[in-house]
Amino acid sequence: SDLGMATAVTYEEWLRMPEVSDAPEEVVNGEIRIAPPAKWVHARTVELTQRALNRHLDPDRVVVIGGFGLVIRKAPLTVRVPDLAVFEKSTIVEEDGFVHSAPQLVAEVLSPGENLAQKLADYASLGVPEVWVVSPETRTVEVRYLEDGNLRTTQILARGVLTPKLFPQVTADIATIWSR
Repeated sequence: SDLGMATAVTYEEWLRMPEVSDAPEEVVNGEIRIAPPAKWVHARTVELTQRALNRHLDPDRVVVIGGFGLVIRKAPLTVRVPDLAVFEKSTIVEEDGFVHSAPQLVAEVLSPGENLAQKLADYASLGVPEVWVVSPETRTVEVRYLEDGNLRTTQILARGVLTPKLFPQVTADIATIWSR
């Protein structure tokens, strides 16, 4: 099929589509966007960030997970696939097999040339209070907090400890998230 001629997919149509576990797929304003699989450094950075977070979080209370469909809005349908999301289990709203509620923290690992602005605007519209933009290229983590409807940069760190606003018990050493 010619994807260039595709019409906007609705939430109901999207729900009927078969699951594809090996091709990350986001929907932005009804347009399905299929991305190539993550490169090694990307996948490894996600894994090491997840490990750093899990070290300090109670798995009975908190879930650290990535690679799932996070519904931003049903119309026009927008679904993101966070690299990592941290949820207090009690806040998760699952409907039709997808999550429809804001995680307490999202970590996005940058790919070269990626346009993050639209994704950040979507996370802000859902009410995600904190996003970490992790750059393996520059080995920095940009910490953004939700303020007045926008995810604003509060700091850019090349070293030190990351502590999510809503999980003060977490001390993730930035040095541990870069693959060696």
